[in-house]
Amino acid sequence: MRFRHPDGSTVHLAYCTNVHPAETLDGVLAQLRDHCEPVRRRLGRDRLGIGLWLAKDAARALVTDPAALRGLRCELERRGLEVVTLNGFPYEGFGAEEVKYRVYTPDWADPERLEHTAALARVLAGLLPEDVTEGSISTLPLAWRTAYDDERAETARTALRTLAERLDALEELTGRSIRVALEPEPGCVVETTRDAIAPLTAVGHDRIGICVDTCHLATSFEDPGTALDDLARAGVPVVKSQLSAALHAEQPHLPEVREALAAFAEPRFLHQTRTATAAGLRGTDDLDEALSGDALPDAGPWRSHFHVPLHAAPAAPLTSTLPVLTSALTRLVGGPHPLTRHLEVETYTWQALPPELRPRGRAQLADGIAAELTLARDLLTDLGLKELP
Repeated sequence: MRFRHPDGSTVHLAYCTNVHPAETLDGVLAQLRDHCEPVRRRLGRDRLGIGLWLAKDAARALVTDPAALRGLRCELERRGLEVVTLNGFPYEGFGAEEVKYRVYTPDWADPERLEHTAALARVLAGLLPEDVTEGSISTLPLAWRTAYDDERAETARTALRTLAERLDALEELTGRSIRVALEPEPGCVVETTRDAIAPLTAVGHDRIGICVDTCHLATSFEDPGTALDDLARAGVPVVKSQLSAALHAEQPHLPEVREALAAFAEPRFLHQTRTATAAGLRGTDDLDEALSGDALPDAGPWRSHFHVPLHAAPAAPLTSTLPVLTSALTRLVGGPHPLTRHLEVETYTWQALPPELRPRGRAQLADGIAAELTLARDLLTDLGLKELP
């Protein structure tokens, strides 16, 4: 979906296909047919943006076979789909029964992360629509916080500088400008937007910036205005933003609230949980850890890294951090010029919801994704953007 900003520039809205995990190119092609095109049809649009997730094997198939890349591009066009952004965070196995910590490997101190991301950039340059010259890729925020010493930090910085050089060369070759965005996430070396400033400044290249995920922003109790102001002062570009909402519990000390939260503790994904205290942010790596005993102070609200559907907040006594998303979006695209032109709805946890909230079959999932995109569209038009055909 495309929108015209009041300044005349185009803002792109997509939804991320990591909600339909596939490890192979055949699986990606099936996603387009079974999920993405039905969402487009529900929205009544001739064109729908998707934030494509390409696992290791799918990316390698595309980067080593020009015919396969042309075939994917043709399939996108045939189904009324377009790609201006990729999700390069998960490397493989995102559809496994247990993902948890595995999603953070390989990290940026591992040469494979550089090679994979460079491959994604080459693929994206070949998938961009004819009238689009800029693409974006979100990626792991350096590494999970453990086993990350000064030597690995320098290796990661060197890898990002090398990537920037390759992106420069790619633009010279193709005329397409691809930028990569570290995506701060709780528990990682770069947990907050403020954590991103020092390493990105050290890399010192405007092709490497930040992806503001509004679920992660909220989980870490960051104020959107302060966060975006800090990034602007530091000269860190917002390459893309993922529109998502976290799970919020206002009174976690109450037994009924803990019971409601327990329904969201599940074995597949990591749900880092945080609370703001007078001594600073406190947290656990997962929701079940927060719920066991007194691992996390419960005098104030808890927020958990669980991407809940944008249009459907959990039932009381829980809610979502949709107001944080709305506030961030206002700052991102509601001013005289957009801070980013790539927006991506990223609720990948539909099948991890409590059983009674999960979609039953493809049709209900498509209905839910279309409803999320409709909400995002309405937020954008309320900010003065005009939806384009």
